[in-house]
Amino acid sequence: MEPPARPAVARRLLARLLLFGVIALIVRFAYVVSVRGASCIGSADFCFFSSSDSVAVAAAGVTSGAAFVRVSGDVSGSSPALRDLWSSRDWRKAVDFYSAAFQRLETEGFVAKFSKTLCVGSAVGHEVLALKEIGVSDSIGISRSRAPPLVVSGNLFRQPFKNGTFDFVFAGSVLESSQRPVDLASELARTMKPEGFLVIHTASAADVYSLHSLLDLFPSFRLMRSHEVDGPDASKKLREIVLQKQDGSEMENPHLNSNSGSVSKCLVPEHKQRILNEAEPLIQEEPLKPWLTLKKNLKNVKYLPTMADISFKRRYLYIDVGARSYGSSIGSWFKKQYPKQNHTFEVYAIEADRSFHEEYAIKKGVNLLPYAAWVRNETLTFEINHNPDQKADEKGGRGMGRIKPAEGSSDNLGSDDVHSIHGFDFAEWLKSTATERDFVVVKMDIEGTEFDLVPRLFETGAICLIDELFLECHYNRWQRCCPGQRSPKYKNTYGQCMELFSTLRDSGVLVHQWW
Repeated sequence: MEPPARPAVARRLLARLLLFGVIALIVRFAYVVSVRGASCIGSADFCFFSSSDSVAVAAAGVTSGAAFVRVSGDVSGSSPALRDLWSSRDWRKAVDFYSAAFQRLETEGFVAKFSKTLCVGSAVGHEVLALKEIGVSDSIGISRSRAPPLVVSGNLFRQPFKNGTFDFVFAGSVLESSQRPVDLASELARTMKPEGFLVIHTASAADVYSLHSLLDLFPSFRLMRSHEVDGPDASKKLREIVLQKQDGSEMENPHLNSNSGSVSKCLVPEHKQRILNEAEPLIQEEPLKPWLTLKKNLKNVKYLPTMADISFKRRYLYIDVGARSYGSSIGSWFKKQYPKQNHTFEVYAIEADRSFHEEYAIKKGVNLLPYAAWVRNETLTFEINHNPDQKADEKGGRGMGRIKPAEGSSDNLGSDDVHSIHGFDFAEWLKSTATERDFVVVKMDIEGTEFDLVPRLFETGAICLIDELFLECHYNRWQRCCPGQRSPKYKNTYGQCMELFSTLRDSGVLVHQWW
């Protein structure tokens, strides 16, 4: 008996079906090529030979940095959501905006058809497609999320590219939105070729202060141009900044001071001078009722963040020198009233009076330095003075502490609480803690020691690190308790205080009269 012929028939039928499928695919491909051309952008039609972005940054093979890719514009490997986005009117409007911007840059010689280009933080690839449309084909974007084939995913702070890969890099709002702008700027500089161009679009460099802060992020670059342009939304202005990387791995920024050296004075750059021109005027005449006049003047203080954008800084620090209790100024003023522009500040409380130390042990986010800010590291005499005109605080009227070198204690000040403490060189500590790439706010209420400490800050150059200073200057002021009498606690005059304030402002320090 012969075996059934069903398996042979099934095989022949399957072969015919496969042949029919192949013919259908070929016909479909011929239709797409003849009707739409090689590119499938903006179409949901099937395309052959898609350029997968997995070719661009193969995670394991990126260590050599050879992951730069040329994308063809095929979207078949993209998600339906991306394909819908790329066919939308808003997408086309954004691409047209960047195309116009890049065409201007090409005309001025900042980007060329042969340039190898990177768009950093390009979420969906508007910028990349715009570059391709003007003929800069060797273009790719990188963002935290991929949008194939225009944008690959990657860590912006450790990009998978070799040193000196790109001729042209474009960065939009990624710098101003980054929590680590210094690290991001360093990575952008690493991936660029010498003589290459970096173009930044930002809404946060409209004033000279913030522009200077941004330029400080790129010490090895030269500013080529900075001007205002319309954004994709015509109602919003942007600043277009063009930088060129200089020969050599790093150039010293003339505005930055090395922590290892010292300078006798600070140069007053334009960005600081403009801020000072906008600051509230100093009270030149000695007030007869300082407890009213100076306290009322606090309402006139023009905070630096109300006059300038403080973005593009590495860190944000608030240092309270003579902090007293947490509620004296940190909790009652800085936390609640200082305009921080949504930045998180590191807070340092410098307070030698041990009666306040226990309170800080339970305060989160405050670094306590339980010493006295001084001009050198040495043992000091700390005196608590109970002056009848002394302002009280939440500790029940405890007097204000005053430091003196150990060999020069209590000169008839009526102190009833004297003990030894450790003093530290505040200027050197500040230089080891902060740089000019940080935003540093200092409040100083140190019972007359400012006449020692401020000159030391100038001597070491540490004064250049302070962006904003709130200084209470202590002098032999008229007493509230005793009409016609001056305080015997301080020997300096109001005129000497004014000289101190004027010296600070003349040197580019935004200082406010504090109370």
